[in-house]
Amino acid sequence: MVYRRYGGPEVLEPAELARPRTHVDSVLVRVRAAALNPADLALQRGALDGAVDTYFPVIPGWDISGVVESAGVAAAEFSPGDEVVGYIRSDVQHAHGALAELVSADVRMLVPKPRTMDFPEAAGLPLAGLTAYQAVVHALDVRPGETLLVHGAAGGVGSLAVQIGRARGARVVGTASARDHDYLRALGVTPVAYGEGVAKRVLEVVPAGADAVLDTVGHGTLALAESAARPRARCASVAEVGLPGVTAVFCRLDGEDLRAVAELADTGRLSVRVGATFPLERAADAQRTLAAGGTGGKVVVTV
Repeated sequence: MVYRRYGGPEVLEPAELARPRTHVDSVLVRVRAAALNPADLALQRGALDGAVDTYFPVIPGWDISGVVESAGVAAAEFSPGDEVVGYIRSDVQHAHGALAELVSADVRMLVPKPRTMDFPEAAGLPLAGLTAYQAVVHALDVRPGETLLVHGAAGGVGSLAVQIGRARGARVVGTASARDHDYLRALGVTPVAYGEGVAKRVLEVVPAGADAVLDTVGHGTLALAESAARPRARCASVAEVGLPGVTAVFCRLDGEDLRAVAELADTGRLSVRVGATFPLERAADAQRTLAAGGTGGKVVVTV
């Protein structure tokens, strides 16, 4: 599926393109599933227009799971038939977007698919998992015995962040809508309703306040809940930049981090909730579903 001009889901269309080219250190992957992310929609609307050159047609998508078709001579880590998950850094250029039957991937950004996950679940790991891991581990350095507060705890990044925090031995409190509280409890998280009065509700369960706070929501959420954190608490946001004392987190291409995320999944400490799946020919409907929200999990396109 490609788009030949900027716009919403209506600009997606099927296309027959040349087989992706591979290099000595790249791997050709037959895609089985591709997870959608809000960044896909933003780029498709032209979020980077003027900042970088765009070469239409563009194949959108970042996250894949699939099966190795062939591997370059310098990509000895993988062999045909291996099941993999990868972060395909599709920018605005045609070539390696996820919504395709075949993609060429840098060997550094592929890892074995966790045995605990099917292809749609595994496809939801890379972008959200990397962002969550880099926030919790690198930006916040959450430690055993600390309390981590995650705003938007049931979302794509938030739901993985709370699990990573738990895996690091932290107590985790998560803000979310009431419909997601049972889901958070099942992950070992103490749920708190978000919205007006959220700081008071957090302090009812953590009287001393949180040691570390991760915001995945934006829109002034950290300011609204500022009193729920301890003095000098470490704060990070994946949704807002330029906030005083808050570390802005952007997903970085890092194969070591991706391997760590996959290992957490492979050992049963990290799971992905899939909310809806669509076949490739209905990718536009998948985008509409993502934009509408409320699916209770990742939106995934199967190939």
